[in-house]
Parts: sequence; structure tokens; C-alpha cells
Amino acid sequence: MSHIKTTEEIEKLRAGGAILSRALQAAMKACVIGATTEQIDTAARVSMESEGAKPSFLGYKTDPRDPPFPSTLCISINDEVVHGPAIPARIIHDGDIVGLDIGCWYEGLCTDMATTVIVGHVTDKVRKLVADTRQSLVLGIEAIKEGALIGDVGAAIEDFLKPKKYGIVKDLVGHGVGHAVHEDPQIPNYRESRTPKVQFKEGMVVAIEPMVSLGDWRVILKPDEWTIATRDGSLAAHFEVTVAVTKDGYELLTPWPDVT
Repeated sequence: MSHIKTTEEIEKLRAGGAILSRALQAAMKACVIGATTEQIDTAARVSMESEGAKPSFLGYKTDPRDPPFPSTLCISINDEVVHGPAIPARIIHDGDIVGLDIGCWYEGLCTDMATTVIVGHVTDKVRKLVADTRQSLVLGIEAIKEGALIGDVGAAIEDFLKPKKYGIVKDLVGHGVGHAVHEDPQIPNYRESRTPKVQFKEGMVVAIEPMVSLGDWRVILKPDEWTIATRDGSLAAHFEVTVAVTKDGYELLTPWPDVT
């Protein structure tokens, strides 16, 4: 179960989330044709650190024996779903869709968010994939309030996406966040009968993050042992926000970076 955050902790998370959103905006601005992933990463890190926050992904390890993650951002291009390192550098091309996933520590607490950027010219089908993935996140967080079940989020996301014949990635889920980069509970983006009947409680802080493909939902781990990509090579999109659960709904702690 995710730890309930105090009013003071949520105030700090709110401030950190605003910093994180501005860092993601800087990365989005830098994500243009001809840019390198390392340049995009630097833009995000400089923005974040200028406001007193620290990257939560840089140096992150899933296991103490593993090599540390090498960058501030996870930058995942086209068929890559999540966790693509920004270093070594790769070049962004016309027609790429680029997932930017970012987290930061501020005043001892962590927030997490992601967006997908369309670079240059893409088909209407790809543009719709990105828009629908974002909208599924909107609908997912609208299911959150005190007393609702964590499974309600996945149900809302699936009910929107499944009729459109998208692949909803099942191997990766949303999660609690705040005291650590990943906390309980795990929050699937789809209907799952085995999901524990856990209720949201006021003061919980969670990151919701649908990951959606134009093809099959199954994924593979690439040879760098970080990047997760679609198994069938289909394009994928990813959006994420951090929210605090309130009595009647939720509070967005990481403002949408594409809304000014």
C-alpha cells in the first residue's frame, strides 16, 4: 500500500511537480528534427537543477548489481515503449514519435511524468495514437477518488482504448510515488481480475501511465537491458502524470506540459 502523504508532503510534491513539468517542457522544446537525445536530456537536467531539484532516474538501479541508468530522461523512439537511455546519443528524425519520461527529487520527495512528442510529419493514424493515449490518461485519472478501487483506473483506460483496437501494454503499470521512485500499489492500465481490491485513500500519491501501441501489447527488452519495445515493432505512445488522491477526486501534482 502506498504511504499516505501528509499535507506538508503534498505541498512539497506540488512544488516539485511544477518544477518537473517545466523540465519536461524544456525537453519537449528541444525535441526537434536533428537534435540528439543527449541534447534533449541536457535541456531537462539544466531546467530541473536550476530550480533546486535533482533527477530521480539518473543513477537509478533496479537491482544493486545492475549498472546505473545513465541519463535524466528516458527517451523512447517509435517502437520503444519506455526506458530508453538518452546516452549514448541518438538523432531525432522527421516522423519520429518520441516518449519523454522524467522524474525528480525535490525536498526529499519524488514526482514522475511522461509525454509523447510528435516530430515533424506523421500519418493521421499515428497522430491519433498519440492523442488517444493522452485522452486515456485523462479518463484514467478521472476515475480516482477516495473509496474508488485501483482497478477502476484500468477499466476506464481499457474501455476507451479497446474499441479502437490498440494494444495496451500489460507488462508495465502505474504505481505509487513520493517517498520512492516506485511504491505500491501497482495500478494496471487494463481490466485485470487479479488486481487486489485496494481502495484509493485521501493522501495517496500515484503515477498513472498508459502505454499503448498500434499493434500487439506484447513487449521485449532490447540488448541495452533498459529499453522496452513492442515485440511486433509497432509504434507506441506513453503519457504519465502524478496525482494526489482527494476526498472527491484528485489533484494534479505535475501540470500537463502541453497545456499553457
